[in-house]
Amino acid sequence: MLLTSVIIIIREVLEAAFLISILLSLCVQLNLTRHWFKWSLAGGVAGSIALGSQFGWVSNLFGGIGQELVDAGLQVFIYLCLLYICFKFIDHYFKPSASNATFRAILTAVIACAMTREGSEIYIYLLAFQDLPEGGISLYSGSIIGFGIGLSCCALFYYWILSFSVSRSLLLGCVLLTTMASGMMLQAAKMLIQADLLPDGQLWDSNGLLAEESLAGQLLYALVGYEATPAPAQLMIYMASGLTMAGVMIARHQYWRHRQLPKEANQYDN
Repeated sequence: MLLTSVIIIIREVLEAAFLISILLSLCVQLNLTRHWFKWSLAGGVAGSIALGSQFGWVSNLFGGIGQELVDAGLQVFIYLCLLYICFKFIDHYFKPSASNATFRAILTAVIACAMTREGSEIYIYLLAFQDLPEGGISLYSGSIIGFGIGLSCCALFYYWILSFSVSRSLLLGCVLLTTMASGMMLQAAKMLIQADLLPDGQLWDSNGLLAEESLAGQLLYALVGYEATPAPAQLMIYMASGLTMAGVMIARHQYWRHRQLPKEANQYDN
């Protein structure tokens, strides 16, 4: 029970922790306000308890696929939010300005939704096993250890990104957010497959090379949505999501570069 609790909590904490550390570090590098963070934490905790406590009711929605649809919907929403956030990060890098209410609201929403999705599963897990007399101590000890490892990774990741220059932090952050967002779309596709809304299948099984339940597998799951046995639909959605997000960011970066070139030329002529 101890090891199981550690692995499960790490799995659920890491994805939200990495997302939080990337967004906070980029806000620091770009001199953006971080007052939104406390509201995102409050929303995430409230959402986790609300969704976790209503798990049975949600699961019975839409003919028994409510949980899959809610999970997929949250991940698609997070993907769209991260696409917008990266777009605005690039804008702010080239033209610094105060963050507007919409941008702060999106930052708050994306963290709250990520915490709600992961936190509700932790809430359900703890609630399901807390009454076992032989597993109570191991359950909570493992959970505390898992939380500690997850938060430590978050802190290390945060300071690692801050160690780079602003331009490199922005590039690294956007690349990581793209891989995470694409991984979320891959997991959303998995939920839709479980709901029989997308075709099932298996392209390969890489558990022999890297077990999905191992610590390295959990780290890759959090960063890139690692799936040891992906279906064709998952791979297609993963690639389409990543290419779309990367294409939008490259196009926005080129837009600002082309706008700056005439200004640089005029300054040189003068």
